[in-house]
Amino acid sequence: MSNTIIETKNLKKIYLLEGTKVNALNGISLKIKKGEMVAVMGPSGSGKSTLLHLLGGIDRPTEGKVLIEGLEIFNLSDKKLAKFRNEKIGFVFQFHYLLPEFSALENVMIPLQIYNRRDAEVRAVEILERLGLSHRLNHKPPQMSGGEQQRVAIARAVINNPLILIADEPTGNLDSKNTELVMNIFKEMNDNDNVTIIIATHDMDVANYCKRIIRLKDGMLIDE
Repeated sequence: MSNTIIETKNLKKIYLLEGTKVNALNGISLKIKKGEMVAVMGPSGSGKSTLLHLLGGIDRPTEGKVLIEGLEIFNLSDKKLAKFRNEKIGFVFQFHYLLPEFSALENVMIPLQIYNRRDAEVRAVEILERLGLSHRLNHKPPQMSGGEQQRVAIARAVINNPLILIADEPTGNLDSKNTELVMNIFKEMNDNDNVTIIIATHDMDVANYCKRIIRLKDGMLIDE
């Protein structure tokens, strides 16, 4: 049985920008194994974020396929794809996208509350405590540091026990101390929980936490 969790086949994405076609991805074919921790590197405009958005089903490709556990995800309807994302994939971004009017606890509970899970609060408290945020449960994002907000965002991303965690420049706004803290959290999740993690980054120090580095340039895979 294959241990490939993600496979892309000839993945292409073309955007229209002011009437001009922009080739964001030019035929990416790759495989990622279950339990891998992968860095995606490349200069700005190389296609890193576009690739992550397609791997996570946030955006649909112009051409090509994304298979997760053998399922071609873009054959799903928008509604079924949204359900699949919520159940299987966690997302962490450079900007936390926390709801400022809600506490850390309430932000983290949201993915489980969508399905009326009775254990939402218990799970959220457990994960926030694991990430060293037991003293911040009732604080709102503006009352927390950047590193604390990013840890809340990670807690929200993993509360559903996703198979895959996709992180787009997750340390881009953090200092070196908080970058190390966040990357150690990712490494622990990868080592202990076997979560497959894909991180887009410009930072070689971040990439060095990963077991594999994929390099993009001009929307093409140039090196591994």
